[in-house]
Amino acid sequence: MREAKPSPSELTLLKALWKQSPLSARELHEEVKSELCWSYSSTRKTLDRMRDKSFVIQSEVHGIQVYKAALEKVETLAQYATDFASRVLELDGPLPIAMFANSKLMNDQDLEELQEMLNAWPEAN
Repeated sequence: MREAKPSPSELTLLKALWKQSPLSARELHEEVKSELCWSYSSTRKTLDRMRDKSFVIQSEVHGIQVYKAALEKVETLAQYATDFASRVLELDGPLPIAMFANSKLMNDQDLEELQEMLNAWPEAN
């Protein structure tokens, strides 16, 4: 798995992009403003940093800059889950996929892929 992990605010932007993509900075800001409670300029600045880290891809559509996630949803969520399991819970074995069962962010195919990644942990690290 990848070393760099998105910050909580970067993860919020990625989750919005995983649900609908591409989005302009303004559209993305509207999607996350109630959760992040920050200004449009903060959204833009965060997107610039995320682009520099290769977390998002910026392109132009009809003269408007739009963004889509460059990070894979399942891999990123698996990274968060295994990090939490090892650092916070001090677990060193596979995590139960049941903890993701009611996720609004994941479909059945995502859950199957995640199960494979979680079963490979901690060997993958």
